[in-house]
Amino acid sequence: MSIKGFSIAALLGASMLSGAVFAEEPVESGNPPEEVTQAGDVASKIVVGWIEKGLILPEQTAVKIKIDSGALISSMHAVNLEEFTRKNKKWVRYDVTVKDIDTDERVTMNFEQPLYRKMTVRGAGGVDHRPVVKMRMCIGNRVFEEQFSLRDRSDMNYPVLLGRQTIDHIGLIDVASTFMLPLDCPDSGLEKNAAASRG
Repeated sequence: MSIKGFSIAALLGASMLSGAVFAEEPVESGNPPEEVTQAGDVASKIVVGWIEKGLILPEQTAVKIKIDSGALISSMHAVNLEEFTRKNKKWVRYDVTVKDIDTDERVTMNFEQPLYRKMTVRGAGGVDHRPVVKMRMCIGNRVFEEQFSLRDRSDMNYPVLLGRQTIDHIGLIDVASTFMLPLDCPDSGLEKNAAASRG
């Protein structure tokens, strides 16, 4: 193919020899934009594996947690969900049945939490409305209070999934590793949860 006697190949060859660059805007050198992550920022982050061990508080039951950057909101396995009103506020009652990875025993935890909000999930199966509550978990040596959507995850491999909103508080993901953080929960965090559970 040619344009006024010049072939496309010839034009490209000439541009390569002359060092020309085809771009809509010139490439600038110098300092990167402020929003670019710097090496120092990365070095200060905690690195987690794509599977970690964590405690569901205040029950202190150890479970496997999947770190999933493909999800926005964290999710926790819950069954027997029942919404009710307490002091003119909406609450939700639910059971969390998991395998404690320290004892290999099945454990059922009963929770009553204020309903933080409702979320709507649209998928191939239709529209699903899920309650969202705030719960505390210990991962590594830190306690996090995060939003969790509640749903039956019995068909999933992991009872707890941490999404991007939670990952942002924790650190970076090493997708080739698992169980990178030894569980060493601070006593103050456990005591706070114990006091909260007593009301």
